[in-house]
Amino acid sequence: MFVTPGYAEEAAPAAAGTQAVEGQAHSEAGPDHSSSGFPPFDSSTFPSQLLWLAITFGLFYLFLKKAVLPRIGSILEVRRDRIAQDLDQAARMKEEADAAVAAYEQELAEARNKANAIGQDARDNAKAEAEAARKEVEAGLETKLAEAEGRIASIKAAAMKEVGSIAEDTAVAIVEQLVGGKGDKAAIAAAVKAARG
Repeated sequence: MFVTPGYAEEAAPAAAGTQAVEGQAHSEAGPDHSSSGFPPFDSSTFPSQLLWLAITFGLFYLFLKKAVLPRIGSILEVRRDRIAQDLDQAARMKEEADAAVAAYEQELAEARNKANAIGQDARDNAKAEAEAARKEVEAGLETKLAEAEGRIASIKAAAMKEVGSIAEDTAVAIVEQLVGGKGDKAAIAAAVKAARG
């Protein structure tokens, strides 16, 4: 890593013989970290850490700006368009439903009016038929009554004729009983007729 040259500069120069041995020891075993502590907390490496932080942040920012944010923006745009389309479709469907309800209510009102008209026609027809039937029955009854009165009159007339003959016969019988003989039938019949007349 890039931090290694910083450690190399920190080490104090030793004798030439020991430096060659240490150089071999560093190259073979790596840097000696036991004396300086945890490298990110070492204040001598802060400039390189800040540089790499700035580079990493810049690359991450460019990655977000060029790759992630356009995708998120396009997703949001698609969602906004879809929501707008759904709202438009919902509004259109609501208008269609309202129109269907209005048409249904209008058809229902027309059907009610038609049913009322049919009911009124049926009532009028029933009344007319009942009135015609009543008049027909009354005419039939009047005819039967006239016939009955005619028969009654004929029966009465026939009975009256017979009453006259019965009255004559009765009067003759009474006179015979009272007088004790035969009475004049012609005179008795004339007397009965005069009494009836």
